[in-house]
Amino acid sequence: MSVSDAALAAPADLPALPHWDEPPADLEEAVRETKAAIRARIAASGRSVEEVFAVVEARVRSAVEEIEAATARGEEIWPVVDYAEVEAGTVSADLLAALRRRGCLVVRGHFPREQALAWDTDIVDYVEGNGFFEDYRGPGDDFFGSVGSKPEIYPVYWSPAQMEARQSERMATVQRFLNAQWTHESGGTTWFDPDRDSLYPDRIRRRPPGADSGGLGTHLDPGTLDLWMTEDYQRAFRHLFDGSVEEYDPWDAAHRTAGPQYPGSTMCSAFRTFQGWTALSDMDHDQGVLHTVPIPEAMAYLMLRPLLDDVPQGDMCGVTTNQVFPATQQWHELLLRAVSGIPDVRAGDSVWWHCDMIHGVDPVTDQRGWGNVMYIPAAPWCPRNEVYAASVREAFATGNSPTDFPAEDYERLWPNRFQPEQLNPTGLRGLGLA
Repeated sequence: MSVSDAALAAPADLPALPHWDEPPADLEEAVRETKAAIRARIAASGRSVEEVFAVVEARVRSAVEEIEAATARGEEIWPVVDYAEVEAGTVSADLLAALRRRGCLVVRGHFPREQALAWDTDIVDYVEGNGFFEDYRGPGDDFFGSVGSKPEIYPVYWSPAQMEARQSERMATVQRFLNAQWTHESGGTTWFDPDRDSLYPDRIRRRPPGADSGGLGTHLDPGTLDLWMTEDYQRAFRHLFDGSVEEYDPWDAAHRTAGPQYPGSTMCSAFRTFQGWTALSDMDHDQGVLHTVPIPEAMAYLMLRPLLDDVPQGDMCGVTTNQVFPATQQWHELLLRAVSGIPDVRAGDSVWWHCDMIHGVDPVTDQRGWGNVMYIPAAPWCPRNEVYAASVREAFATGNSPTDFPAEDYERLWPNRFQPEQLNPTGLRGLGLA
């Protein structure tokens, strides 16, 4: 699908929005200025903020009520597909429609169960053999530190198991399938290459049987105040800010794959079509697992909600820099009615959710069985990811932590971390080396 350049550009007769490529010195004043400008821009379109928000609220409320009714009937909320169908290109039209409606997916048998269990064992051997537990200094960031484990999130990036999964053809197959759900070309611009992933390195989670974990509160990860305050994001969310809210499409990548992002200890420098993880153990649905609000369009609600009169003028419903974007009962009660957990998963399954979606992890007491995953998203090759790949290459070469994460650097002297000569063509392309 493509649209004209005119459709991507802001209407000429609407007032411009202030923008900051770096976090403004006075955040509260910048928030006030930004909100006033967006309100004026919407008013210039002939609509009020309340009218525009009402359109979004009605759309989201319908989705919430659909999910509530399906849950009451005992139906599974998350779409589920077998890897074999993805590989063969035989995913049904109904499943594709459910994926786009719900914005999330479980891929059964993404990897053979024996392969996933072997990777889990290999990771244990990798960290224990290199004295990780003797050297562990505690959580490197406040957010994941809140789970209360010792540790639960391992700041390990370059194990052979993780890299083998990242550069495997089975992973690339699913990533291509997921990327294809997005509009990646419009207005004469290719926003990303759906067939090439950037091999975004992330951590692993290992939660042992009997563990108590505080979980993670509902939040989202695409950015913070930069979503309202940088020029590229203002263009990406143009239909929310210019009165044409009916045209907003959460699957449109236009203007999302380049430009600055405000720094922070919980940020992601890459553009991800989907966040994801691969299960390294069997996990039941009630054992402290991932939950989402499976409504991609909810991002429009989140972006417009701060403009209503009940929100203080200097506040974006709690969003600020250097913290995750929160979703709370105070401001987002309607959305949180739709929180839905994943079904039972088995080692080798993978779990995916749209990059804008609200998500969290339930707390658990005395967990049954292991809860082990490796985080691998779909992060297609694009200008933003190409820039970040340069720092990833340096971290890979030195064994350092990638720059999106605290500089814990445990693997620098580990002799058996994954080596450059082990990269296959997919890995080389993903790191920008081919």
